[in-house]
Amino acid sequence: MLPFRSEIRNSPTQPTIKIFLSDESLDARIKKHLEHFKEIEEIEIRESIGQNRVNENITVFLKDDVDINKMKKSIDSSLWWYFEEDLVD
Repeated sequence: MLPFRSEIRNSPTQPTIKIFLSDESLDARIKKHLEHFKEIEEIEIRESIGQNRVNENITVFLKDDVDINKMKKSIDSSLWWYFEEDLVD
């Protein structure tokens, strides 16, 4: 099982990136890890609604005029680095 999965959600009000962790106990640590991105407006830990999903997700709201596709790639890359470092320790 992968340590995380991310998806772009195109909401009418504001596009977001949702991150689903396989280990929900890491939600707060990952939220803090993502706070270094200056392109992020806000990060929330939310209850997930839907079938075959984890109970919680991290929802990332971006600032205006940020390319959501590039930002998703940057976040994914940062999270892969985070989990690789964590597995080495």
